[in-house]
Amino acid sequence: MARQLQTLCSIFILTLGAFVSACAQTAPDASAQLRAAPLNTQQVVANMEQRNLDRALALKQLEGSRLYRMEYRGFLKNEDAEMTVSMNYCWPDKKNFTVLSQSGSKFVIEHVFKKLLEAEQEALQPANLAHNGLTSANYEFELVGYEETPHLAQYVLAVTPREKTKFLYVGKIWIDAKDFAVTRVEAEPAKNPSFWIKKSEIRHTYAKVDGFWLPSENHTESMIRVGGKATLSIEYSNYKITQADAPQAKAATAALNLQ
Repeated sequence: MARQLQTLCSIFILTLGAFVSACAQTAPDASAQLRAAPLNTQQVVANMEQRNLDRALALKQLEGSRLYRMEYRGFLKNEDAEMTVSMNYCWPDKKNFTVLSQSGSKFVIEHVFKKLLEAEQEALQPANLAHNGLTSANYEFELVGYEETPHLAQYVLAVTPREKTKFLYVGKIWIDAKDFAVTRVEAEPAKNPSFWIKKSEIRHTYAKVDGFWLPSENHTESMIRVGGKATLSIEYSNYKITQADAPQAKAATAALNLQ
């Protein structure tokens, strides 16, 4: 069981990669959706990448809270744990975490939750961002839908990694048509990181906070090959942007790699 949970940590680190919460109703006619889309794939991706870069440079300091929860239901044993932390981000690559409370399985706390915090700090390094970012250098994109309601319009893109690595993913992303921020992700790892993991499903949502799109909730479910299921959720709250530069022209909002 310990080996399986340690393997799960590598799956959960995907929640800290390049996933960049609004949900719209899905229209049944995909071809009609595409005809209604004002921009094509290349234009949407170009706008997304530029807005991401602009806002990543503009956000200087950020505070927030996280609630980590994990539920493991195995063939021989169950494990549950919770941990609440505060986070302080300082541009360009510093994050400090303070554990406020923790309960449940000590193994999960030490070998999953705290490993996730360490991996999140490493993910901010420029070399890691370059290889794992949601960019045309790492992914191929295809516009597959355009969802519109009276209050929201979103492009839906299928994403396929150019290389199958365990730190990239395959699935769909939803991009706000006004801000060109990724608001939602539904995906699975491009490469299974372990024989012990049969399947993993990843869902992420983002919310707009003072002009920035920030993580709202991450949810990962993994099925264990020998029997069992592990569910990890991360809930984000109490955001406070303490320092931000004025954005560049037409860079009103963008999603950031701040999981």
